[in-house]
Amino acid sequence: MYLYSLLEVSAKTTNFVKWCSVAAAIILLVIIGFVGLARKAAGARKYDTKRIAFAGVCVASSFVLALIKFKPIEYGGSITLASFVPILIYAYVYGAADGFIVGLIHGLLNFIESPYILNAATFIFDYLLAFMSVGIMGFFGKMRRKENAALPIVLGCICVFSARFIAHLVSGMVFFTENSVWVSLPDWAMGNAFAYSFIYQCVYIPADALIATLVLVFIAKSGLLNKLTKIMHR
Repeated sequence: MYLYSLLEVSAKTTNFVKWCSVAAAIILLVIIGFVGLARKAAGARKYDTKRIAFAGVCVASSFVLALIKFKPIEYGGSITLASFVPILIYAYVYGAADGFIVGLIHGLLNFIESPYILNAATFIFDYLLAFMSVGIMGFFGKMRRKENAALPIVLGCICVFSARFIAHLVSGMVFFTENSVWVSLPDWAMGNAFAYSFIYQCVYIPADALIATLVLVFIAKSGLLNKLTKIMHR
């Protein structure tokens, strides 16, 4: 009975947060636009239209790629077709601050597309912090590197997906403590929130990370990343 009542409350909460997320995504896009216009009016470097346009393109591309997914377990995360790649490239080119913003928008859009939360903590960790981890890639875009070098991209991916893993891990532990156990695991894991959530995240995040990393390495080694960087900065 407790679980049924919990699911009923979660459905109402999810619906409310979904519409809040729609509003938040729109507000964030408007803020980006105003910041760009303000910088342009102040004579700043061409942030404005091009950066905003690429933000829209990258978020839209990531969102579409996220729809192409494979779910290893019925109730769990998905392995996608390198859905983080476009926004990782954006963060790599424009820096951490812009990366955090597009990651946040992407997280909100993912929540809107398939919404489900139990409480505020799971929403914050699963859809906000996990996706905002994309911004970490921005720090590696500033690294000194040889042309077509893939090392900054690889290091960036390791840090981004590690941060994402930790965010989902914490959220999974919250789910566990709310008696929301969706997948049967060995007895030793079922009795420990950390072990349960750790195994649960390992089912899909490492595979998703590997796909994204391999695609980005190919883009970097082929010289396409340098070309994209020049186009996005021109």
